[in-house]
Amino acid sequence: MSTEQDDREQQLVERVLASFANTPDPRLKEIVQALTRHLHAFVREVRLTETEWQRAIGFLTATGHATDDRRQEFILLSDVFGVSMQTITVNNEAYQNATEATVVGPFFVEGSPRIEHGGDLSFGASGRPCWVEGSVTDTTGKPVPGARIEVWEADEDGFYDVQYGDDRTAARGHLFSDDDGRYRFWAIEPTPYPIPHDGPVGDLLTATGRSPLRASHLHFMVEAPGLRRLVTHIFVRGDALLDHDSVFGVRDSLVKDFEPQPAGTLAPDGRDLAGSAWSRVRFDIVLAPAR
Repeated sequence: MSTEQDDREQQLVERVLASFANTPDPRLKEIVQALTRHLHAFVREVRLTETEWQRAIGFLTATGHATDDRRQEFILLSDVFGVSMQTITVNNEAYQNATEATVVGPFFVEGSPRIEHGGDLSFGASGRPCWVEGSVTDTTGKPVPGARIEVWEADEDGFYDVQYGDDRTAARGHLFSDDDGRYRFWAIEPTPYPIPHDGPVGDLLTATGRSPLRASHLHFMVEAPGLRRLVTHIFVRGDALLDHDSVFGVRDSLVKDFEPQPAGTLAPDGRDLAGSAWSRVRFDIVLAPAR
C-alpha cells in the first residue's frame, strides 16, 4: 500500500475521532472513540470490500429481525464470538474463592415461580429427575441466608420453555437459601443441546464449520444484599462437549459430579420416584462482596 493511501485512510480515522471530541460524558467519549479506532483498524487490516460490507449490514439486519421478546439473537451473536464471556470475565474479577461467573444465555426470563426447599422446578419438563443441593456463603465461609437463587434449564429434548411458542413455564424457578445458607430442590439432569441455529447466527456457525452444541448445564443466578450478583452454570463432568462449548461458557471450577442413582434408590427427601433412576449433584456457591 502506498504512503498516500495509508495517509488518506489514517486521516479519515482522525476526522471521525475528532467528531466525538466534544462528547460531554467522558465514559461515552472513551467508548465511541475506542470503537472507532478498532472498527477502522479491522476494515483496514482485512481490506474489507464494499460487497462484504453490504453482506455484513444484511447479516446484522437479519439478526435484528430474528430478535423478539422471546429470543435475543444479538446475545446469541455475542455469545458465539466469546464477547459475552469476555465481558463477564472483565466485570467479575477474580476474588479469593468466589464462584466463577459465566454467560447468562438468551433464555433467562423474569417472573419465574417460587418453589420451597425440596420443591420441583421442572413443572412437567421431560428429563431424568436430579436432586440439587448446596450452600451459599461469602468468601469468609459465613452462611448467606435469604439469598435469591434463580434456576433455569432446557428439557431433555434440548428446548427451554419459551421455545415452545405456548405459555408454558417449565424447568425454571427460584427459591431462597435458608437460615443456614443452604438450599435444595429437584430439577432435571442437564443434557447437551444446540443453541438456536435456525437464524443468522446459525448460518454463521455453518459457514465457519462450527457446531451449535452447548455442553450440558444448569443455570444459576444468585443475589444477596451486599454481595456481588452471580450468574453462572454448573456443567456435567464427563460431557464430551466441555472443551467445545459453542459459547465458551465452561469453567473448570464449574464442572460437577452428577452422580447417577439406580432405580429404587431412596430419594433424599423420601420422594416417590416410581422406580425411576435419578441423579444428584452438590453445588456450594461462594459470593464475592459487592464493589
